[in-house]
Amino acid sequence: MALLETHELRKSYARGKLTVEVLRGISVAIERGELVSIVGPSGSGKTTFLQLVGGLDRPSAGSVRIDGQRLDTWSDGRLSRFRRQKLGFVFQFFHLIPTQTAQENVALPRLLDGDSYAKVAPLARELLERMGLGDRLGHRPAELSGGEMQRVAIARALIARPALILADEPTGNLDSKTGATVLQLLRDIVKERGVAVVMVTHDRDAAAYSDRIIALRDGIIESDRASTPRQAVC
Repeated sequence: MALLETHELRKSYARGKLTVEVLRGISVAIERGELVSIVGPSGSGKTTFLQLVGGLDRPSAGSVRIDGQRLDTWSDGRLSRFRRQKLGFVFQFFHLIPTQTAQENVALPRLLDGDSYAKVAPLARELLERMGLGDRLGHRPAELSGGEMQRVAIARALIARPALILADEPTGNLDSKTGATVLQLLRDIVKERGVAVVMVTHDRDAAAYSDRIIALRDGIIESDRASTPRQAVC
């Protein structure tokens, strides 16, 4: 059984008297240990697909299964708990809390799930050290570079030991060298932890780090092909 499975996933919106179809029947299966890029032009449905897979929005039709569990039928409360415990999110704009330190930002998902900071802080420290940020534990986001903030966000995504990480344009605000470092880090995480990473990107260079590239156009799959991952030269 694949880690992530979607079947005939559809999403449409009402715009006045018109119905706009954003996704028109997306069926994919993604395995553990894969880094998969979702690519396509603006309006192709990339971000909508990621939101449906992450339980941040609900499909108009079709199904989403993660580790055998069907998400699209769940209540909002159950979805929220599942996201905290089973999924990791990495966004283009980092979404770190400005008043909290790097270590506190990383610990946050576990704190929201009821763990004490004393229990979680050592794991947050370990993850930040893994990201090369052992000397930035007490720094707030305004004191960090863009690349450092994104590495904090990746550590936060890993704190609950998720099986699936969803990344939305994770290098969109980074220069090419820093972006390559972040992409190689995601590749290393896939290899070391056996997780799956699904990354939405418009950047062909970023997609080149993937094991597989799925291209969307007008809400359907235009192509789905294996890729030989690029290795970063840092």
